[in-house]
Amino acid sequence: MKITNVKVEKLQLELHKPFKIALGVIEHVDTMLVKVETDEGVYGIGEGAPMEFVTGDSIDHIKIVTEMLGKLIIGHDPLNMEKLHNIMDNAIARNTGAKAAIDIALYDIKGKVMGAPLYKVLGGNSNKFDTDITIGIATPSEMAKEAKERVDQGFKILKIKAGLNPEEDIEAVRLIRDSVGKNIRLRMDANQGWSVSEAVKVMKAVQEYGVEAVEQPVPYWDIEGMALIREKVDIMVMADESVFSPIDAIRVVRKNAADVINIKLMKSGGLYRGEQINAISEAAHIKCMVGCMLESKVAITAGASLVAAKKNITEADMDSFLYTKDPGIKGGLTIENGVIILPETPGLGIDIDF
Repeated sequence: MKITNVKVEKLQLELHKPFKIALGVIEHVDTMLVKVETDEGVYGIGEGAPMEFVTGDSIDHIKIVTEMLGKLIIGHDPLNMEKLHNIMDNAIARNTGAKAAIDIALYDIKGKVMGAPLYKVLGGNSNKFDTDITIGIATPSEMAKEAKERVDQGFKILKIKAGLNPEEDIEAVRLIRDSVGKNIRLRMDANQGWSVSEAVKVMKAVQEYGVEAVEQPVPYWDIEGMALIREKVDIMVMADESVFSPIDAIRVVRKNAADVINIKLMKSGGLYRGEQINAISEAAHIKCMVGCMLESKVAITAGASLVAAKKNITEADMDSFLYTKDPGIKGGLTIENGVIILPETPGLGIDIDF
């Protein structure tokens, strides 16, 4: 089997409402679909989602780089995953959104060739799991109201965005806990918004409300700061923007800087490197979560398949497709009362032809 063509197409995702985090306000998003075709008629679908203030990728940049990388992999066997990643990495550094788009499409092909759903191709630990739902930054009372609405929809885990105002962050958590009761799991995501001292202050204050973990409390480069926070608080520290690659994961492990590592396909360049990050974490007795950018059901199904496949990936933040109006993508994962269920059809289980 040989790759014969790589097509790219922009997909506009319309948000139900603007989404605010410490790094900025998101009002709409364009993502990019890729189709990798082969000489045997089997094709794979992938997705590259931009997040300029995290990965540095814009949608136009992802499109240009994906088209360039697509030309380089034509003629190669799509199942030679390591070789294809080496080709992409030797051609251009970073550019993880474009690489993720191609990577996901290649794994979709692999699943179709094997006649197996992607979660089984990747390991097959389970076919379903609980995901959290994210509460964007607003006034504390507005956040509490949204949290109650999400719990009423069946979600059992809430991720509370923070990082702009420590006092309001604490108040938001207090009101959310009062609103949703004691049985709902809470974690926070500061998106690099605090200093070390602010992080320690907030995390000690919200401990009484049962917050389990705080994601990326300080800037991505401050690995030593995260390690210091871990020494001073009992709440788990989760590394997100600090870990793009397996090398980054090793740095975090060596510094004892995190209790959990958040893998995102758009940061790692896809499932291939995502698996490596999980393997490093598991060897160091660090659990993982898989998170997402603002992605369609294509990339979310890929990320969710990795969650379901691996025992060491115990947490999931696979909710972003719920914030956008349905673009008409058929197949892929389904969700019921906060539980994501993977399809049993081969590959991603998504059929898009373009």
